[in-house]
Amino acid sequence: MRLRFLLRPGWLALTVVVFTFAVCCFTLLSPWQFSRNAEREQQNAALETSFTAAPVPLAQLLPPGSVPGPHTEWHLVSITGRYLPDKEVIARLRTVQGEGAFEVLTPMRTTDGTVVLIDRGYVRLDSKSAALPFAPPPPGTVSVTARVRADETDPKNRDAFADASTGGRLQSYVVDSRVVARAGGLDIRPGYFQLDVGQPGVLGALPLPQTDSGPFLSYALQWIAFGAMALLGWLYFTVRELKPGGALDGSSAPPRRKSVAEILAEDEAEDALAESGHQK
Repeated sequence: MRLRFLLRPGWLALTVVVFTFAVCCFTLLSPWQFSRNAEREQQNAALETSFTAAPVPLAQLLPPGSVPGPHTEWHLVSITGRYLPDKEVIARLRTVQGEGAFEVLTPMRTTDGTVVLIDRGYVRLDSKSAALPFAPPPPGTVSVTARVRADETDPKNRDAFADASTGGRLQSYVVDSRVVARAGGLDIRPGYFQLDVGQPGVLGALPLPQTDSGPFLSYALQWIAFGAMALLGWLYFTVRELKPGGALDGSSAPPRRKSVAEILAEDEAEDALAESGHQK
């Protein structure tokens, strides 16, 4: 049967590769890009809402025990309390507008006794990649307006540490209330709060993300197209091999080209045969 070529090792290997790639495109790569597009749309909606919405008290948006999520992130909240500068941690390896920076994370004890983490913004690096000097937070009770942010996660779960790049201050690889809580021995509520321009204690206010849709939807459609093209290509070559004259059809293979030695031997045989006939 002509279908036997489908069982050849080379064709089986090609089939496995093609179908594995197509399955990954349809079930992993494309859905991943669709989910990233949905996250971007949700982030854009939250940002656009926060541009016009008035700040609300922290306890109203995030009651005790709640954690910042997609429906609350980026919303503006008002917080009143006292900064705890002796528990401050500096987040390292940050990039702000294409340049290296540190972010300054200062806990604040609110008037109801809850401790929250305030991201006071960024400071630039000096010529030795150390943090430039920055102002301490104001003393006493202050009221700030900040944006709700979800904690970042360090895959290695590293604790804060100190070195010369931050003048002996503790520093962290991520902006994470849990890291700052362990470093300062505090009970900090989950998430952190990013100060806006002009707020008490703000340094360089962090820029907001752009509200464009990004390339994720087009990437998702491209992965679907790549998977479909791989399957169609496999089907095309399979149909071609089922027809007479296919590349795997041994019966219709072109004749083997003769070597130079074979051609010379045939010429000599013909000359010898002609000479013997002439002698007769």
